[in-house]
Amino acid sequence: MLDADGVELDVHCTRDGAIVVHHDPAIPGVGPISQLSLAEARQVRIRNGEQLPVLAEILELVGNREVWVEVKGLPPVYDQELLEVLAKGPAPERYAVHSFDHRIVHRLGEAQPHLKRGILLSAYLQDPVGAMRSVGATALWQEWQQVDEELVMQVHDSGGIVIAWTVNDLGDLDRMVRLGVDGLCGNYPDRIRVAIAPGLNQVSRA
Repeated sequence: MLDADGVELDVHCTRDGAIVVHHDPAIPGVGPISQLSLAEARQVRIRNGEQLPVLAEILELVGNREVWVEVKGLPPVYDQELLEVLAKGPAPERYAVHSFDHRIVHRLGEAQPHLKRGILLSAYLQDPVGAMRSVGATALWQEWQQVDEELVMQVHDSGGIVIAWTVNDLGDLDRMVRLGVDGLCGNYPDRIRVAIAPGLNQVSRA
């Protein structure tokens, strides 16, 4: 993980409720993950030749680091499956969830109020703090091009944090640091380490 403080994972749910780690909703040549059983999903080989991983395996691999789980899709009937996987990991107090689907964030928070939550945005909302509060989120994951000083101040004044994603160039990383974001998510943790100030979190995308 190149000395990253944590990792951001994308997860999907199989048709029988297993939580698997994969960026896209469908696997090329196989089909949508939501239509596969766990047994079928485990037959899939990812690009490095390994099995398609389940979330529990990745949590064990990451160990005591911070983990932000981006929930790409999750039928309500399987909310508890995800929560149980997080509860059984090696560092459940360091796990959080976020999603573009804010309804999922709200549901998971209703089921487990102490769960750390965030919302993902790729647009600049008129009231981002209101969107966070409506689902009990304390973190705003904002696409880095949409981050400015006013946004950071609004979120900080509400007691929340801003994590800029996905930032890969040193110049852009430096700009985000100067704007006062609380975390940086990118594909190159070594570059983030060069740019960050003390106390700023860096999150590696998996």
